[in-house]
Amino acid sequence: MSAELTLALTKGRILKETLPLLAAAGIAPLEDIASSRKLVFDTTMPGVRLMIIRGTDVPTYVRHGAADIGVVGKDILLENGAEGLYEPLDLGIACCQMMTAGPAGWSPGSSRVRVATKFTRIAQQYFAEQGIHADVIKLYGAMELAPMMNLADIIVDIVDTGNTLRANGLQPLQKIADISSRLVVNKAAMRSKHEAIQAIVDAVGLAVEGQSV
Repeated sequence: MSAELTLALTKGRILKETLPLLAAAGIAPLEDIASSRKLVFDTTMPGVRLMIIRGTDVPTYVRHGAADIGVVGKDILLENGAEGLYEPLDLGIACCQMMTAGPAGWSPGSSRVRVATKFTRIAQQYFAEQGIHADVIKLYGAMELAPMMNLADIIVDIVDTGNTLRANGLQPLQKIADISSRLVVNKAAMRSKHEAIQAIVDAVGLAVEGQSV
């Protein structure tokens, strides 16, 4: 019998912090996810299964109804949009900040700046709001190299401890947004499976409250 509800979870750090919350809500995988190559897992809650995928794919799976519920970082939602999704819960996990960062002592010399980032939509919107013309350069990793190699003046990236920035001669500049992981729900599924989904949202919400006590 196929699962009635599918939860799409973001693999990596977010997954490690999500599983204890789900367990507190009565949803635990029947197998050890860390030691398995499977991507879909049945759980201790009948009719509920977990799907483990890349964070950038979670909104797509949920938006198109391949998953009913998802857990994804707010950075992904800001960058890719949250159309077709409800965002009922801030899980308060995998917390960090979206920031601009640049060489120590850097300050804008004009109203035009070169910005390297993988978050192009967020960067363009932020600098437009600041009245600064930004030439945004799309990169997929190692953002810290861009100012060092004169590809860009500054970067926009996720900052946790800031240690990687400092190790590469950069410093955090302006905060753009606080980032944490969010529970998202397919809007159509929320109507057609309202009772089952609301029960999970409520149970996870209680688990979130419990971890902050």
